[in-house]
Amino acid sequence: MKHALTIPVLVGLAKFFSGATVRWVDCQPEPCQRIYYANHTSHLDPLVIWASLPWELRALTRPAAARDYWEKGWLRQHIAGAFNAILIDRQEIKVHASPITQILNEIGDKYSLIIFPEGGRSPDGEMHEFKSGLFHLARKRPDVELMPVYLENMNRVLPRGEVFPVPLLTSITIGPPIWLERGETKVDFLVRARQSIVRLRDRS
Repeated sequence: MKHALTIPVLVGLAKFFSGATVRWVDCQPEPCQRIYYANHTSHLDPLVIWASLPWELRALTRPAAARDYWEKGWLRQHIAGAFNAILIDRQEIKVHASPITQILNEIGDKYSLIIFPEGGRSPDGEMHEFKSGLFHLARKRPDVELMPVYLENMNRVLPRGEVFPVPLLTSITIGPPIWLERGETKVDFLVRARQSIVRLRDRS
């Protein structure tokens, strides 16, 4: 395989720089199709979450990541290919080729997804309001579990504007799944989804 050697190196580096400990709260690492949605403070977030999953889940999980960042230079392109990222164009979003359609097509009925509902990275480490993407995914795929993920301290591993990561201890907390409830509005759902990560933060 093209990335057979790169993948274990990436996993090792991600774990070294993040020092991440992983907690599954009221849930287990199951091989079913899921959408892991997390707070976002670092470009390394998708790689670190992906690397933290057990290998059998990692092989069936694809992070959504910013095309404008991960296509800069051959090294980033190679890394994005190794962790099978779905590269999203944030600059030119078109109605007939929306990111939601792209994501749904690429995960199909096989892959789980890692997504960051804030859209961009938080500059201050605080979690901002969620954009509508998670709601549309939940509406179109009501069969898929939505798993809240809280990343702690990742904004200090690769601060905004820095090129090289700094080894620090971080933690990843994965909480019990939620689903879009019947008749639930977009606003109510997004508030509830965000609150599920806030609860994980408060428990940590």
